[in-house]
This record gives sequence, structure tokens and C-alpha cells, in this order.
Amino acid sequence: MTDEQLVALARQGDTSAFGELVTRHHAVVFRTAFTVCRSRDEADEVAQEALIQAWRKLATFRAQAQFKTWLLRIAWRLAVARRRSVWARLRRFVEPGADPVAEPFDAGASPEASAASRELLRAVQDQVDRLPPKLREPLLLAMSGDCTFEEMAAVLGAKTGTLKWRVMDARQRIKRGLAARGYEWP
Repeated sequence: MTDEQLVALARQGDTSAFGELVTRHHAVVFRTAFTVCRSRDEADEVAQEALIQAWRKLATFRAQAQFKTWLLRIAWRLAVARRRSVWARLRRFVEPGADPVAEPFDAGASPEASAASRELLRAVQDQVDRLPPKLREPLLLAMSGDCTFEEMAAVLGAKTGTLKWRVMDARQRIKRGLAARGYEWP
């Protein structure tokens, strides 16, 4: 059954049809929220909130875009709002385990290799954080790997070509920033 068919059934009150939509799209909604929030707990809360909001606003879905795109737009806006909130900023500093680079990439790696991996990841995160939002947001969405540029355009309200340029520019800025810190990048 297609998303469109499930949406039609859900609009008629079929909660199992909406449940199927949730099953299909929960992972991508979570990953989208995680790229913005950088906290699994916050991303999970945003994903749940987005799905609840989608259920409540299902009657307003006009099917001009795909259901997935509409849902990701809801999740993206909620995640950005959450990240910008003062409370969320304080939480990231206070919560134990909030550091996304606290664990090494490879548990079997030497302590030196693990430290180097964490250091590089922190340097990359620092460069991403330095990007202006117009470059950072498309980059994060593109790096999640869940959206086409057309879907990103619908989520962010920008033209596809503009987003492609912004992602390229963001990557180049990160590369230059890492080179300035002594990291070689292919």
C-alpha cells in the first residue's frame, strides 16, 4: 500500500493505517531530528512530537508534496526550535553522556587511534558549528542521507540548485577550516 493510500485511510480514522506510516518513517524522522539536536534523547522526543503533530494535522496535508517530505518538514522545524531554545542549550552542557564524541569509533582501536578519531570528530563538529545556519542546515540534512535535494528543498523552503551550492560551499569551508588546523583532507 502506498503512503497516499495510507494517508487516505488515516484521514478516515484508520489508526492502523497511520501506524503503518509511523513504522515506515519513524527512523528517517529520528535521524533528521538527530542531525539537528545531536542528542538521542532530544531527537527521540522531537520525533515523537513530530509524529503526534502529523496525526493531529493530517487533515491539513494537501498532498502537494510526498507525505514523507511533509513529515520531515514538521520534524525539522521542531528540531530547530528545540535546538535554539535556551533550555536545550543548558541541557547539552549538564546532561551526562551528552557528548556525541565520547565513544571511540572502533572499540578495538588503540587508545591513540581512538583519541585521534575523537579529536578529528570534535574538529569537524567545531567547523560545522561555525557555519552560518543557511549552510549548516542543508549540510546536516544532506549528510543524514535520508533526503533527496528535492525533498530538502521542500523541507527548507529553498531551490534545489541553491541547496546543492550551499552543501558544496559548506563542505569546502569545513575542509579549509580543518586544513588550517593541520588536518589533511583528500
